Amino acid sequence: MFTDNDELSGMIATMADCESLIILSNVDGVFNGDPDDEDTVLIREVKEDSEHHDRYISTSKSMSGRGGMMTKYRTARKTASAGIDVFIANGTRDSIILDILRRKDVPSTHFVPGKGKKSGIKKWLAYSDAFAKGTVTINNGAKDVLLGERASSLLMIGVTSVEGHFKKGDIIRIVDEKGKAIGIGKAEYDAEKAKSRIGVKNYKPLIRYHFLVLNRSSKTLLQE
Repeated sequence: MFTDNDELSGMIATMADCESLIILSNVDGVFNGDPDDEDTVLIREVKEDSEHHDRYISTSKSMSGRGGMMTKYRTARKTASAGIDVFIANGTRDSIILDILRRKDVPSTHFVPGKGKKSGIKKWLAYSDAFAKGTVTINNGAKDVLLGERASSLLMIGVTSVEGHFKKGDIIRIVDEKGKAIGIGKAEYDAEKAKSRIGVKNYKPLIRYHFLVLNRSSKTLLQE
């Protein structure tokens, strides 16, 4: 089940390896406050390393959908991080889609594609949080390694707890010791084996790098 068509469109765009995704709303894009206020400014561009604008966005939902601008914004960032141009624009403006495709200077919020293309597996994993069967907590050392510059798998020595009843191949979440989401990935073995190997060296990774998608907070949403 998806929150609304915005999330579904992001999944389809990434899996189909589209060049662009246009998400239409009843406003011109993402603003740095209430769109009805005179002093509010439209955010014209969001890059991979831009600050997150969640605090500016109203959580109210549209009359015709189950989601709102928050869902559009999060979908746009996630999709752009997969290397796809994303635009949030006003669907009530005449010729808005053609104007965006022609790269005319029309009011909208452009989410600049992240660097590099993500593999099909990582694109699928990025949208698989709802299917997670368990959660593993990692210590600060493992967190630093995963979010570092070098590619890395999740080793059991960095795991401090395991929750849920997952099997090999299931999707599991990764959180830090404060409960903050770190990422998501495919388990290499089941929950019982994982619990018996907590903090132990010399075991194969619980999640291999190629089946791991990380949340880098304000830096980026995906790791290649």
